[in-house]
Amino acid sequence: MKRQDFYYDLPLERIAQEPLACRDRSRLLVLNRKDGSYEDKHFTDILDYLQAGDCLILNDSRVLPARIYGQRKATGAAVELLLLTQKGVDTWEVLAGPGRRAKKGDILTFGDGLLEAEVLDIVDEGNRLVKFTYEGNFYHVLEQIGEMPLPPYIKVKLEDQERYQTVYSREIGSAAAPTAGLHFTPELLAKLQEKGVRVGFVTLHVGLGTFRPVKAEEITDHKMHAEHYELPPETAKLINETKAAGGRVVAVGTTSCRTLESVGLNADGLVEAKDGWTEIFIYPGYQFQVLDGLITNFHLPESTLIMLVSAFAGYEQTMTAYKHAVEAEYRFFSFGDAMLII
Repeated sequence: MKRQDFYYDLPLERIAQEPLACRDRSRLLVLNRKDGSYEDKHFTDILDYLQAGDCLILNDSRVLPARIYGQRKATGAAVELLLLTQKGVDTWEVLAGPGRRAKKGDILTFGDGLLEAEVLDIVDEGNRLVKFTYEGNFYHVLEQIGEMPLPPYIKVKLEDQERYQTVYSREIGSAAAPTAGLHFTPELLAKLQEKGVRVGFVTLHVGLGTFRPVKAEEITDHKMHAEHYELPPETAKLINETKAAGGRVVAVGTTSCRTLESVGLNADGLVEAKDGWTEIFIYPGYQFQVLDGLITNFHLPESTLIMLVSAFAGYEQTMTAYKHAVEAEYRFFSFGDAMLII
C-alpha cells in the first residue's frame, strides 16, 4: 500500500487545541470491525461495551517536561533542548535548536545553573547526544525548569500540565502522552472494575518519532523509531487468564497495542513478561496475536498510527469511519475524541 492511501481531508478547526473540562465527556465513535457498522456515543458509554471478564491494558508512562530553555555557557547564546530518548546514566539524545548552535564539546546551562549539559556528539538526523550534570534528582530538576512538549499541531498554551498526563501515569519517560488514556477518570475506571472489567498496565515510553511523518511512497519502506517497553509478570498473568476464560483483551491506545503485539504469544499460546525495545510497524495485512479490542484517538493523515488502526479495523472500514468523524465534527488528535474498535 502507498502512503497516500491513508490520506483524508481534515479541516484545521477539527484539530482539538485544548482538553475538555471533564476528561470523560469526550465523544466516542464505536466501530464494529466485523461488519463495519459504527455508532456515535460518549466516552462514558464504554461501560456498555466492555463486559465482565474483559481486561483493559493501559500504558502507565508519564510525560517528561522535556522542553528546556538555556544558554551556551561560553557565549550566552540562547539554546533549546527537547529530550527524546535516554541512552545511559544522565545521557540523552535530544533535539537542539535553534539551527546548529549546539556544537560538540559545548557546555549548556539551564535554570540559572540548576542543570548543565555537555554536548558529546552529533548523531542521526542532527540530534545531539548530551550528558547532564545536576544536584539531587534529575526528574525533580526537570519539573522545576521544563515545559511539557505538546505536539506541533497544538498552538494553545496548556494551563494545567497534568491534563497532558493520564490519571494513572507513574513511570516517567515519555516525550509525548499516550493520548487514548486521557479520557479516563478514576471514577470511570472504578465503575469498569465494579462491572468485572480487570485492569493491567504496560509501560511504553513514547518517543517523538510517533509524530514523524511517513515520507516513503511505499509504506513498507518506512523505518519505525524504537521505543522502550515493559510488560510485567502480573500483566502477562492477567492477559493469559482473560484469554483462557474467553474474555477480550482491549488495549488503550496504539502504544499499549504495540507493546502487546511486540511481545506476542509464545509456542504455548501464552504471553510472557518481557521488556526491551520495539520498532514494530503494524499496517494492513498484519496478523494480530493478542489484541481483541482497541481504544484510540483519531490520528494524523498518512501516519503510522492510522495505518495501525486500519490493520486492526480493516482499511475500508477505518477510512469510512474517519470520513464520518470529520463530517460529524468529532475533535481530532491528542486532545480530541476517541474510537472504540471491537
